[in-house]
Amino acid sequence: MSKSAKKQGFTPFSKKQMKALCWWMPQSPLSGYDAIICDGAVRSGKTLCMSVSFVAWAFSAFSDRSFALCGKTISSLRRNVVTVILPVLRELGFECDEKYSKNLIEISYGGATNRFYLFGGKDEGSAALIQGMTLAGVLLDEVTLMPRSFVEQALARCSVEGSKLWFNCNPEHPMHWFHEEWIKKKDEKNCCYLHFTMKDNPSLTPAIIRRYEKLYSGAFYERFVLGRWVAAQGCVYPMFSQEKHVVHPPASFEKYYISCDYGTVNPSSFGLWGENAGKWYRIREYYFDSRAEGSQKTDSEHYAALCELADGLKIEAVIVDPSAASFMECIRRDGKFTVIPAKNDVIDGIRRVSDCLKDGKILFSPECKASIREFGLYRWESSSSKDAVRKENDHAMDDIRYFVSTVLTQEGDIGFFALATKRKGG
Repeated sequence: MSKSAKKQGFTPFSKKQMKALCWWMPQSPLSGYDAIICDGAVRSGKTLCMSVSFVAWAFSAFSDRSFALCGKTISSLRRNVVTVILPVLRELGFECDEKYSKNLIEISYGGATNRFYLFGGKDEGSAALIQGMTLAGVLLDEVTLMPRSFVEQALARCSVEGSKLWFNCNPEHPMHWFHEEWIKKKDEKNCCYLHFTMKDNPSLTPAIIRRYEKLYSGAFYERFVLGRWVAAQGCVYPMFSQEKHVVHPPASFEKYYISCDYGTVNPSSFGLWGENAGKWYRIREYYFDSRAEGSQKTDSEHYAALCELADGLKIEAVIVDPSAASFMECIRRDGKFTVIPAKNDVIDGIRRVSDCLKDGKILFSPECKASIREFGLYRWESSSSKDAVRKENDHAMDDIRYFVSTVLTQEGDIGFFALATKRKGG
C-alpha cells in the first residue's frame, strides 16, 4: 500500500473484491469468461473494484481502442464511478485527461492510450446515443436501472476480438429482464457471477452495517441489505406508524412548500409542508375526490383551494405532478407561487419516502386524514411481473412522494469503498 493510500485510511480489498479485480488475468481460473456480473447489497464495494479492474484489463489487452462506461445518467455515472476511480487510477500511475464537453476520458499508461466514453441509459431513446460505435469493452453500472434496448445496443457495439462485458447492480424484482436473461442464463452466456454482501467491503465497520440494516425495511431491506432478488409485496410503507409519525406540529416553521397530485376525474391531493429543526411536517392538506363529491372542479377552483391552503404563508415553491400542465400554467399565470415539476420516478421515490419515514424526517398532523388513511391502504400489485403499485388509494401517496423526491432528496449519495494501491515503480 502506498504512503498516500495509508494516509487516506484505505484498507485492503476483500477476497470477493480481489476476484472482481483479477478475474480476467491469464493466471486466474476465471479468465475464460466473456463477461462478469457483480450484484448484491448496497455499499458492498463492488463498484470501485469493478471499475478499477475494467480499466486495468483494458490496458492489459488493448491500446488505442474505445470503451464505454455506462450509468443511468451521465451525472450519476460521474458521481458513482468517475469521481471515485480517477484519483485511484492516478495513484496507480495512470494519466487521466477528462474532456467534459465530449463525455470522454483519455487514459494513458506505459505508452498506451485508450478512450473511455461516458453514456447515460435513462430511457428507451438512449440506445441511439451509443449506436454506430465500435467498442472493445463496456461497463454498465447499475444495469438494472437501464432500459433493455440501451443495454443490448451497448453490448452489440463490442465487436472487437477479445472484448469483454462488465455488469454491476443491486437486485430488483426477480422477473426483471436482466435477472431473467443474464443471471439465470449466466452459464450459457459464459458469464462469471459474483454475489456481494456488505461483509465483502472491509471498510464498513459493524456500526455502519447496522446503520444500513436499520435504514431499509420490507423488499428494500431484502434487496439492498441482504442482496436478494425478491418481489415487493403487501403494504408499500410498512414502517409507517400513527404512534411515531402522527404528531401535533410545532407553532412555527423555517420554510414552507406545497406538493400537489392533480386530478380531474381522479382525486386531487395537496399538502402544506413546514420545516422545523430539520424535520418536515405535513401541517394540513386539501383532498378533493370528484367521484365522491359528485362534481368536478376547474383548474381555477383547485387553484383557489391551493391559495387557501397556503393561507398567506411564504411558500418556497409548489411541487406539481409533471403531467398536470394546465394546472401548472394556471398557477404560473397568477404569478403568486413558483412552480416546480415534480421528480416522478415511482419506485425510486417510494424508496426515498421509506427512508424518510424510517429516519423520522417526515411527520403528519392529525388533520391530514387522507394521508393517514392512504398509508394503511397503499399496496404493491401482487400480480405484476415487475415492481408496481396498485393504482388506488395513491393520490396523497403521490404528492408526498413528489415532495420527498423533489425537495428533500439531494443527489450524490457517496458510497464507502476500500482500497489498497501500490504506486507505479520507476
